[in-house]
Amino acid sequence: MSGVQSESRLAVLKALGDNTRYAIYLELARSPSPRSTADVAETLGLRPNTVRPHLERMRDVGLLEVEVDGRGSVGRPQHRYSLAADAPSLGLEPAAFPLLARLLAGAASTAGVAGEDAAAASRDQGRAMAGRAGRGTCADALTRALDELGFDPAVATDGELATIAFTHCPYRELAELHPDIVCHLHRGLVEGFVEERGGADVEQFGTLVDRGDGERASSR
Repeated sequence: MSGVQSESRLAVLKALGDNTRYAIYLELARSPSPRSTADVAETLGLRPNTVRPHLERMRDVGLLEVEVDGRGSVGRPQHRYSLAADAPSLGLEPAAFPLLARLLAGAASTAGVAGEDAAAASRDQGRAMAGRAGRGTCADALTRALDELGFDPAVATDGELATIAFTHCPYRELAELHPDIVCHLHRGLVEGFVEERGGADVEQFGTLVDRGDGERASSR
């Protein structure tokens, strides 16, 4: 992780370290639509003047996005806040998301979707991720991308060979039910990323079926 990324993550952690800001963040994470300062204040039993600087602090570090509603009170447009697209969800995704994931994985399994089909379906997303990656080697960029997705990757190098282990899988429960689909979706992401980034090849990708300790990819 670069110094800039470390400073950015530290700023986020500090922003969420305050109990009031954390409560505000959870409220916005649970909300299906952007909320105004007054909405948040009323829900949490706080004054708007107390909530406003906390919202701005979280916006400054990239946790929140704001949209301006010109239909607010006269002379003062209303600001509505929501989580930024790349903000941590803290496991508070709408309940429909895990359900939809289970339904889709189950449907794919019933339809006989093979591992290679799943990998092919996710390679384009891997290529798109590579296009947004920062500087460094292919292994460094891939590690950062996997970290952002919640896989908590660990890297071991042996000469030109780099092995990246997924020490945490945010979809583990679903992957254990449908490893031929979920794990190979992950494989497609990695392969697409490496193909687009260049400078390396994926030599092997171990799934939950292949190894008892999780997924890992090896590249040169």
